[in-house]
Amino acid sequence: MKPLPEIKVYPERPVLDGRPLERRVGLIILATDHTTEPDFRRMVASERIGVYVARIPYANPTTPENLRKMQPALTAGAALILPDEPLDAICYSCTSASVVIGDAEIEAAIQAAKPGVPVVTPPMAGVRGLRALGVSKISILTPYTVETSRPMAAYFAAHGFDIASVTCLGFDDDREMARIAPAALVDLAREATHASADALFVSCTALRGALAVTGMEQTIGRPVITSNQATAWNCLRLCGDETARPEFGRLMTLPLPRD
Repeated sequence: MKPLPEIKVYPERPVLDGRPLERRVGLIILATDHTTEPDFRRMVASERIGVYVARIPYANPTTPENLRKMQPALTAGAALILPDEPLDAICYSCTSASVVIGDAEIEAAIQAAKPGVPVVTPPMAGVRGLRALGVSKISILTPYTVETSRPMAAYFAAHGFDIASVTCLGFDDDREMARIAPAALVDLAREATHASADALFVSCTALRGALAVTGMEQTIGRPVITSNQATAWNCLRLCGDETARPEFGRLMTLPLPRD
């Protein structure tokens, strides 16, 4: 074999950019999640904004008890995302667990590893989205069982919304929830939206609801907010991106309201 040439060290280091990408969004998702990463690649990631993902343990069925079990893993999950580097936002992508554990507890667990970073949860983003739309009476559609849907309705009621109706599909496995076709969600939106409701909230980060938002809005003639659409919108606005994206629903054309 011919001898290798001498390896030379270039005498000057290249000038380094401040960051590879200008803005950073952290994403904590379930080990079983099929949907959030593709949705955030589609709606958030760009040449300006990077999305950095950590997965934490989760085992079906989707019950309040199993959802609560994720809380101890949140700090470790957050710590895995660009250690010792700042983030512009970090999202815990589970709607039902956020309701069961509580926004404040999730924020505390994540900020234990990432102090001062704005924390986004899907129900929190949903509340902000509904307020941005100026609605007060809503219908809710979930893929969960009645047991898991009940805390969801209570969460939005506690935040001041009049709940016109709640419809659930009875699933207890998030991997099956991810297999519901977006076109089926359009039909379900029609059945789940009460005549008196100002808007529809479609819960669950496993659902491919972001792909169906415009179809659902056209079908019911009212705004629709889905879990991943709401968190994507919230994270974009925290990164200073105010670009209107009407292809992902009316919410994506609005600014983030002040809390």
